[in-house]
Amino acid sequence: MAEFNAARRVGNLDFTRSTVVIIGAGISGLCMAIDLIRRTKCSNFVILEKGSQVGGTWNDNKYPGCACDVWSSLYSYSFEQKSDWTREYPGQEEILAYIIKVAEKYGLFKHIRFNSAVQEARWDDTNRRWNVKVGVSGAKDSQYLETYDLETEFLISAVGQLNAPSWPSISGLDDFSGKLMHSARWDWSYDFSGKRVAIIGNGASAVQIIPELAKSASHLSIYQRTPNWVIPRMDLAVHPIQQALLHYVPPVRWCKRAIMMYIREMTHSAFVDSNSLLSKQTHKQATDAMKSQLADKPELWETLTPNYAIGCKRILISDDFYPALNKEHVELNTTPIAKVTETGIETEDGDTREFDLIVVATGFRTVEFMYPIEVYGKNGRSVADVWKDGAMAYRGVTVEDLPNFGMLYGPNTNLGHNSIILMIEAQSRYLSEMVGAVVRSKTRGEALALTPKTDVVRRLNDTLQEQLQNTSFADVNCQSWYKQADGRITNNWPNTVVQYQKDLSYVTWADYEVEGADAEQIRQRKPTYIGRVKEESPVSNTTLVLGALGVAAVVGSYVNGRRRR
Repeated sequence: MAEFNAARRVGNLDFTRSTVVIIGAGISGLCMAIDLIRRTKCSNFVILEKGSQVGGTWNDNKYPGCACDVWSSLYSYSFEQKSDWTREYPGQEEILAYIIKVAEKYGLFKHIRFNSAVQEARWDDTNRRWNVKVGVSGAKDSQYLETYDLETEFLISAVGQLNAPSWPSISGLDDFSGKLMHSARWDWSYDFSGKRVAIIGNGASAVQIIPELAKSASHLSIYQRTPNWVIPRMDLAVHPIQQALLHYVPPVRWCKRAIMMYIREMTHSAFVDSNSLLSKQTHKQATDAMKSQLADKPELWETLTPNYAIGCKRILISDDFYPALNKEHVELNTTPIAKVTETGIETEDGDTREFDLIVVATGFRTVEFMYPIEVYGKNGRSVADVWKDGAMAYRGVTVEDLPNFGMLYGPNTNLGHNSIILMIEAQSRYLSEMVGAVVRSKTRGEALALTPKTDVVRRLNDTLQEQLQNTSFADVNCQSWYKQADGRITNNWPNTVVQYQKDLSYVTWADYEVEGADAEQIRQRKPTYIGRVKEESPVSNTTLVLGALGVAAVVGSYVNGRRRR
């Protein structure tokens, strides 16, 4: 066997061999790649991206009004904090620009193969490696080859939970002769100004799209199945002076991020425990905001008030959704849709409306993790069989019977109260430690396989499901993308981010089946402490003093500059 060099990136001669393969070039995939370079000192990896740009969901979702529902101060990597966000809740284009900039800074583009979709992955029990089948698209790329096989020692899924659009099963949808588009596949070549528009759905995407469509459409009909809890966004522009402080005086940025992290963690009970005081206060805040913004339309109050616990479905934040419903040319329709006709939509009461554009804002196939990729682990067992009763993973990152496999933003790691990036960084740090063990074995010309023990995975999942049944997510009065049709919650984490980070701050080798090189030695290892990023605590007094001095210096300079003018 030729000598292996983990620092050498994959080139032409070894195009079909890579130590690590990452599926997806979104926030998760890029974070994993950066950790491989920084923590594992491994550059022998490939990122397979089915799209033509980095960004993941922030490249896919380009609809009008698309923005983050987490404070911008928390929506960047801890090791690459962005100081010049223009708003407290940044828009899609600004987030995508940040992600591209990070990919450029860390030299990740040379590792990415765009227009490359993973179709299947099979574990080779004999050679202890994955065989990944890749489909190639794109007008030019597909001229070289349409499919190829890629071998790797470690496979990491970074496809996320919000990547495959979910289309509703409405009769006649394909017969519509006007313009039809999904919110996650927006066509900006189409001008909706002056058009009659219908939007099916009223979830997170819809409440951002509706105010934008209402500005120029001649008529807008919103087809609502069930109401959602909406709380005020209270979005603000970030003043250039604040941007300067955040950039030139890092302690100020660290302090702002720590405070916002702390606040977000404190709101956990509002969205998870319906009996908590904070949940009741949030309930009142949402109800009062709706009534004040729809003071002229009290007939809509009951229609827009959910009958389930706040937090059971994704909480929506908006300052302009309710004002949009106040417009004369905007109507809310709650009668179930019977069918889509060639020219419009017919509801079950026989009412038929004609439209030029129908926007489907019905979310994603969230409980089908990794869809439509087919994965086969030990002894050819499919992940479909592993997850026949619902997706589950060891602390959300590794899966039974899938050796040398990891996930980012996997089962039961979604949040309702804080930034998912805080979870992703913990997962990436954890997986990089496991990859490191495999890389060290490969350097010696040996193969190592790590698989979470089935009994451990199931025990942890049983405990997790018991906790989840006592949360707002389990309210039987709502069906959300957090859970399956049978009520099992497969997407959400019931506790705080800090608790999750603590759970992943150790690699407990005894929880894994180990095969290959140094197997016995690894089995007997004590848990390896890998640490975590600590951002939730108030910063030190020294940091506060430096921040205060920095604020005084910048403000003083600004004032003096104004006086000289």
